[in-house]
Amino acid sequence: MQRNNESGNGRIRVAITAGIAVAGIAAAVCLLKLLVPEKDGDAGQADARQEIVVVEIGEENEGEEWKAEDMEDGRAGTDGKGEEIESGSGIGDGTGKKEGDNHTGMPMAAEIAGMDDAEDPQEAEGMNGDRAGAQADIHAVLKGADETGEVSYGVDVAKWQGKIDWQQAADAGVEFAMIRIGYRTQKTGIIMEDPLAKYNMQQAKEAGIKLGVYFFSTAVTQEEAREEAAWVCGFIAQYPITYPVAYNCEGFQSPESRQYGMGQALRSDCAVAFLDYVQEKGYTPMFYASKNEMEGNSLWDTDRLTAKYKIWVSQYPDVPYPQTAASSYTGTHQMWQYTSQGTVPGIGKGVDMNVAYFSYSQTAEAVDDTPYEMVEADPEALLDMTEVQETVTAKIETNLRSVPSTADVSTVVGKLQNGETAVRTGISGNGWSRLEYNGQKVYAVSSYLTTDLDYHPQETVTAPDSVYQPVNEAVTAKNVTNLRSEASSAREDTIVAVLHNGETVTRTGVGNNGWSQVEYNGQTLYAISSYLTTDMDYVQTAPDTSVYTEVNESVTPKIECNLRSEPGTQNDGTVVATIKNGDVVTRTGINPNTGWSRLEYQGQVVYAVSSYLVVVE
Repeated sequence: MQRNNESGNGRIRVAITAGIAVAGIAAAVCLLKLLVPEKDGDAGQADARQEIVVVEIGEENEGEEWKAEDMEDGRAGTDGKGEEIESGSGIGDGTGKKEGDNHTGMPMAAEIAGMDDAEDPQEAEGMNGDRAGAQADIHAVLKGADETGEVSYGVDVAKWQGKIDWQQAADAGVEFAMIRIGYRTQKTGIIMEDPLAKYNMQQAKEAGIKLGVYFFSTAVTQEEAREEAAWVCGFIAQYPITYPVAYNCEGFQSPESRQYGMGQALRSDCAVAFLDYVQEKGYTPMFYASKNEMEGNSLWDTDRLTAKYKIWVSQYPDVPYPQTAASSYTGTHQMWQYTSQGTVPGIGKGVDMNVAYFSYSQTAEAVDDTPYEMVEADPEALLDMTEVQETVTAKIETNLRSVPSTADVSTVVGKLQNGETAVRTGISGNGWSRLEYNGQKVYAVSSYLTTDLDYHPQETVTAPDSVYQPVNEAVTAKNVTNLRSEASSAREDTIVAVLHNGETVTRTGVGNNGWSQVEYNGQTLYAISSYLTTDMDYVQTAPDTSVYTEVNESVTPKIECNLRSEPGTQNDGTVVATIKNGDVVTRTGINPNTGWSRLEYQGQVVYAVSSYLVVVE
C-alpha cells in the first residue's frame, strides 16, 4: 500500500507492507477511552471527549514502572487505594490468551462502549460536545476556486455527535474527518471502542471524505501506550486512513483519572511510545493537546514532540476562523481545532471544526485489503437515555423492537402482554424505553408501559360502524402521519408505514369516523383524514384557532393521550400532562381542519388529538 506522509518540505509517499506482528500476547484486556480536549478561548481548559474498545495486551511487560520520582507531587504510583499500579492493571481474565485474534495478529475488541459510559474519560470531564468556543459555520471556510489545496478543512467527531449524514457533510465542504475510534477508561484502564467508530469511518469514506482517527489515552506506562497503538493500528487496518493517527491525552489533572500525579516526563514518554508505534506501522502520527498544555513546555515536553510529529492544537478564539486568521499558540503546529460549536449540515449537534495546513492529493490504501464489515449506527445514537432499573408491564399488548423506531415492521422481535414483565434500563426523552427481555436488549414505546404491575386496561371503547365514501385521489401528508392496518390509533403495532409531506398515496375512501382508506404498496391502510391533503404543494402552517367549533362536553381518552400547550406533535416540550381512560376533562372546541380538540384541564387551556377522545355520556 501507499500512504501519504507529510514532511516539513512537502508530502512524501511511504511504501508500507500490510501486517502487524505482535509477539507475546498477554492475558490482559484493556478498555481504552479516547478523550479530546477543548478550550475556552485562551483559557485553555482541557476537555476530554472520546470513547473506547476492549483489547488484549500485545507486548511483553518491559518493566517501565511508574516510579515516585516521576510524580509531580512526590506521591508514589498508586491507584488511590494504596496499592501499586502495575502495567495492565485492571485488565485480563487470567486465562493467558483470548479467542478471536484478527488477521493482523492484534486481538479483536472485546467490548464496544455504550453511549452512556461513566468510565469514558471525555464524559467524566464534561467534554461531550457541550463545550466552549465561538459559533462557526462550515461554509465560512470553503475553499475558493483559486486556492492551491494546501489547506484543508475538516471535523473531529465521536459518539456525542450521534448518527451523522456524512454525504450532507461532504456536500457542505468537509474534506477530512478525525474520528474517535476508542479510549482507555479513566479508572479501570480498559480499552473501549467508540460505539459509532466503524459506522463513522464507513459512511465518511463512502461520502468521499478522507479519514484520520484519534484515540483517547489514559496510559500510565509506555507499554500501555504501545498496547493502545497496537489496538488502534489493528482496528483501522481495513480502512483507508489518509490523514494522521492522533494521540489525545486529557483530564490527567483530575483526581478521578488513573493518570493523576504522573510527571511530565513519563506522560511525554507515553505519547512518544504510542506515536512511534503508529509511525512504524506506516501511519502519520499526530499529537493533540490544548494551547495552554503545550505553551512553553508547560505540561508536555513540547519541544521533543514538535521535533518528531505533527501537532494538533486546540485553541478557541472568541471569533472563529477565518475571521481569526490563526491560532494564538506560538509553537509549530500543523492542525488547529478552532471551535467545538461548529455548524455542519448532516451533523445535528455542535461539532469540533479544524483547519489543517496540509492536504493530500489522493486517498491512502488500507493496510489490509479485506473488505470491512458494513455496520449500522448504534440505535441509541440520537437518544438522550436516562439510566433506570425498574420492572414494568405493558398497559396493552406492546411491540418489542430491536431499534427504537416504528418505521420498519421487521424490527419487531416480540410482544409484551399486560401482566407480563420486563426490566426497564433506560428512558429516552423522545418517548422510547430500553428493556431487558428474555436476555435481549429491546425497545418499546414508553407510554405503553407502566411500573404499576397491577395495571388493568380499561374496556376498549368501540367506535360506531364506519362507512367509507369511495374516492380515487392522490393525497400527501400535511406533515407526517402513520399509515395503519386498522382505523384506530389505540395500538402502536398497527403502524405499517409513515407518510411524509411530498410523498403520495392513493386515497380510496373517506370515512365518517375521521379516517381515510389509502392504497400503499398493494395494501389497504388507514390514516387520519385531517392529516392528509390533496394539495401537493401544501405547506403546513400554524393551526388557525379561529376555526374551532365551540362545544361544551365531557370527554375521556379511549386509552391514553397527551395534553399539550399547543396543537401540534412536533415538540415534546409542549406536553403538559398525560391522561388515561376514565380521566374526564371538558372539551370546549373541535377543529375539523386540524383534528385537534381544545380542552380545559386544571384551569389551563390545553389541546389533544380529537380521534384519541370519546364523549362521556
